[in-house]
Amino acid sequence: MKKLNLFTRISMVILAIITLFPFIYMILSSLMTFQEATSIPPTLIPEKLNFSNYKEAMEAAPFARYFLNTIFTSLATTTGTLITTVLAAFAVVKLKFKGKNIVLLFMAALLMVPYEITVFTNYQTIAKLGLLDTYWALIIPHMASIFYIFYLKGYLESMNLSYYNAAKVDGASDLEFIIRILVPMSKPALFTMGILSFISGWNSFLWPILVTNSRNMRLISNGLSAFSSESGTAVQLQMAASTITIIPIFILYFIFRNQIMRGVSRSGLKG
Repeated sequence: MKKLNLFTRISMVILAIITLFPFIYMILSSLMTFQEATSIPPTLIPEKLNFSNYKEAMEAAPFARYFLNTIFTSLATTTGTLITTVLAAFAVVKLKFKGKNIVLLFMAALLMVPYEITVFTNYQTIAKLGLLDTYWALIIPHMASIFYIFYLKGYLESMNLSYYNAAKVDGASDLEFIIRILVPMSKPALFTMGILSFISGWNSFLWPILVTNSRNMRLISNGLSAFSSESGTAVQLQMAASTITIIPIFILYFIFRNQIMRGVSRSGLKG
């Protein structure tokens, strides 16, 4: 048993090193000179820490604008997702209506549809509405998520919602019950959904590059991709820009990791 535990620990350490090495090397490369970043065999540790690479990268492209665009659209889509998810999950858990099982079956079937298939339909819709190259094009298609609806549905089904009947006896409307009771009781799950939705919006790449054309409308991932092409062989600047883009997400995760784990563990979802 001890040998098994030792083997497990060694395996976890090896997997952790394999997983973390690209991120660590990216950060180290962002502090190298051009010669060090492009040397063969590769240099692992820079001789001198060149923090000026970050300044040059920020001056070479409008990353400040990319950050603002990404923060705004991520917050907007996260807010919209939370609102639609709460209303939909409440409806499928507590309300009784004809064809409810068919609706749930259809929604579950949509989970199997690859995202790339729906992209073109959404693009045509946004184009016909004349919303291309606007914030609306970046926000509207991501204001609802079937996955999060089932996520919250599983969370609500694990809770005692007898409060709903009590609230109805007291004359409270469904909306009052949702705002005053359901939302406070679901804070762990909603918090987890909010963080994951924000991260998804932050990392969004395919959709923004389809619906935006101007440089001022780029999100951070698209801006980083364009910068990689524009900067040519300046590998150290590309690594610096990449590091800048992931630092906010790392900070967000490490600050709220306990809340995220708590929400996942209580949601009833596994795997």
